[in-house]
Amino acid sequence: MSNPWVIVSVTALIIVLSAFFVAVEFALLAAKRHRLEDAAITSRSARAALRSSAELTVVLAGSQLGITACTLALGAITKPAVHHALTPLFTGLGIALWVADAIAFVLALVVVTFLHLVVGEMAPKSWAIAHPERSSILLAVPMRAFMFVFRPLLITLNRMANWCVRKLGVEPVDEAATGQDPRTLRQLVEHSANVGALDASYSRQLAGALDLETLTVGDLLRPGARPTSVPAGATVEEVRAAARASGHLRILVRDGARVLGVVHVRDVLTAPGDDPVDGELRPAFELAAGTSIARGLESMRESRNHLAVVVDGESAQFRGVVTLSDLLRTLFPDAAPRDARDAKAVPAR
Repeated sequence: MSNPWVIVSVTALIIVLSAFFVAVEFALLAAKRHRLEDAAITSRSARAALRSSAELTVVLAGSQLGITACTLALGAITKPAVHHALTPLFTGLGIALWVADAIAFVLALVVVTFLHLVVGEMAPKSWAIAHPERSSILLAVPMRAFMFVFRPLLITLNRMANWCVRKLGVEPVDEAATGQDPRTLRQLVEHSANVGALDASYSRQLAGALDLETLTVGDLLRPGARPTSVPAGATVEEVRAAARASGHLRILVRDGARVLGVVHVRDVLTAPGDDPVDGELRPAFELAAGTSIARGLESMRESRNHLAVVVDGESAQFRGVVTLSDLLRTLFPDAAPRDARDAKAVPAR
């Protein structure tokens, strides 16, 4: 190509293509999936962006292939053209041909590198990161068309890359991880509280919410105390007496270490005092000690139980009880329990 306008046009096209592939790469990495899902309700382009997000590694392979091809094209077309155009200028100044050729080569390399790095990569990268969802949606359809043409090659390249990754002991994934893990969020909450950006009371509540995923119901059991209970065959009056002494509404009925059930005081308020309480027993709602607080809270809410018997997961041995108030207190540590009359979250001895 000797026509300078053709060289300029081809160079501009190559840089635009490079910018396109770079923007696709960074936009998909930075885009929030839930925002794309919201936009996908009414936008075909957003649905295309969601499909690309679901096969991220293949899309990234396409982006890298496109960027590499653009880099090689600039080196094969633009750089020799600039080099060829600059050499006569320096020889016309009386510089020796070999010196002029070297200077022109270096300047051509600088010009092409600047165009590719700044205009073709850094600028679109910054734009994509600043507007990830918008850029993902805008570029999704043309990128899907590119992938349709080159999909067999991209899948082959991606499988080769995954093979290399597995050899390093890492399992590749097709989608980028979203959100932050509880540990990272807790560090952010603690840092915000330390620098004064977050009120201490809110910090404790947020920390308690994050603990719901890491702490278990067994962690709530306080050693050394005993839940309120009556023995098997106890009378209604014994249940009332236990309720008056402890202030609890729900009383365990036990046969040694085994929990037979739970009696709610309101069920025996009008019963004769010498009647056996066995007829008023409710099944004890059980939670394994290793159950997360979040899962335990959800289970108690769904089953409408305010008290749960905590047992070991393997041996099913009774360890104690937790109440709904105990679980909620992890979220609101400064709040008074709403039902202080239930059995405390304590183990039995």
